[in-house]
Amino acid sequence: MPNTRAAIPRFGRYAGPALFSAGFRPFFLAAALWAVVAIPLWLVAYGTGYMPPSLLLPLIWHAHEMVYGFAAAAVAGFLFTMIPNWSGRMPLQGWPLARLVLLWLAGRVAVLSSAVIGAPLAALLDLSFPLALLAVMAREIVTGRSWRNLPMLTGLFLLLIGNLLVHLQALGLTDTAQIGNRLGIATLLMLIALVGGRIVPSFTRTWLAADKSPVALPAATTGFDHAALAVIGVGLAVWALVPQQHLAPYCELAAGGGALLRLLRWRGLQTRREPMLLVLHLGYGWLAAGLLLAGVDALFDFLPQTTALHALTVGAIGTMILGVTTRVSLRQTGRPQTAGPVTAAMYALITVAALLRLLAPLTGDFMLLVLAASGTAWCAAYGLFAILYGRVLVQPSAGRNQAKPI
Repeated sequence: MPNTRAAIPRFGRYAGPALFSAGFRPFFLAAALWAVVAIPLWLVAYGTGYMPPSLLLPLIWHAHEMVYGFAAAAVAGFLFTMIPNWSGRMPLQGWPLARLVLLWLAGRVAVLSSAVIGAPLAALLDLSFPLALLAVMAREIVTGRSWRNLPMLTGLFLLLIGNLLVHLQALGLTDTAQIGNRLGIATLLMLIALVGGRIVPSFTRTWLAADKSPVALPAATTGFDHAALAVIGVGLAVWALVPQQHLAPYCELAAGGGALLRLLRWRGLQTRREPMLLVLHLGYGWLAAGLLLAGVDALFDFLPQTTALHALTVGAIGTMILGVTTRVSLRQTGRPQTAGPVTAAMYALITVAALLRLLAPLTGDFMLLVLAASGTAWCAAYGLFAILYGRVLVQPSAGRNQAKPI
């Protein structure tokens, strides 16, 4: 009997600019552009002490903008590609989508100029975007009764709370900015553990099966994966909220071990011929490495405090976002989901950026130079995305036979 089930339409009819025809387009481009702008601003502030008129201290501003600016935009773009699966409805397009992007942009400007416009207005403008995004995603999950995706809604709520904690300090009400940023980082890492645990083995299994490689396929999801996710969640919560607690190192080591054991089940080495897959395994590997480093450092205190932090941020978050945004951009615009030479170079650059950032505190008098080199590699990776994938994102989708790998 023939299969009469129609595929879920991904987008509705739309006659405006291609950039606003789907949520991933403006948000992926915005994330990349802000990655290229925010890191040089931070390096200048770190090296010279000069900072634009923000009420947030430079280090707090840097972490806030990487979490609630750069990463939040990438998360929004990814979630908009999921809406048809959740509810069968079309995601935002046109002016409704453009208004949401403008809310995100207003937040970036407001936080950067909060000393001029005042902390209350800056908080109002910056928190409007996560509130609106949470409302949109809640509507889709409830409408589609997609209860399996409630963790995504929980993640957006925690990002909102973390952002609020940062602004409460700017308002002079609490001393919660640091914990707010750590909560945001932990939430992003848990989304990587959760979503990465779905897509990395799934994409790998599909690719290996199509390649007809005589190798074992990634292990199916079992109770072990659910247990590992629970352990990772506990480890990240402890890392974010009570890092000085005496059990914290053991929770972090257990979380890192759980992430590593999951990764080893996914046959990552078999994807070395396809960088677009290999980079996803690498991003998940940074999650395991960062948690293990956090536990080891807490026990033995022989590493710089920033080592584990930047393995988790530049390594896990930066790598996974680049891997996912490149893949989704190609898939959703009808292009082959394989890495060309420029995309492979982007993946190499983000890896160099992460390694140099981890090594920087160990280089003594050369620390500023190594930090600059790390920032340059980061900006090159996301700058290439903004330039080359930006052309893809602002143009109509192409037929699969009309496009070549980038």
